[in-house]
Amino acid sequence: MIRAAAPKAEEAITYHIPTFKYKGSLVGFGATKKHCAFYVMSNSALKSFKEELRDYDTSTGTIRFPHDQPLPAALVKKIVKERIIENEVIMAGKAKK
Repeated sequence: MIRAAAPKAEEAITYHIPTFKYKGSLVGFGATKKHCAFYVMSNSALKSFKEELRDYDTSTGTIRFPHDQPLPAALVKKIVKERIIENEVIMAGKAKK
């Protein structure tokens, strides 16, 4: 799902988790005994999807969900595309300095 939404992203390990990078860290994911997590790495991106995430446990830049209830593919793709835009805006701002 992530690759489909961000075909130019590179896979990496960041903060000891699998991560996709595009003009900086984009998103990551992981799992524990109790839940899975999708690391959005942006609190502002999470706020953009507040209503769609109301049934999930969220904290700064993180969405947690049960192992047997994966995040909807359409939601993951929308979040990844939002993060791409954020990273492009950030990089464009840095280039102007």
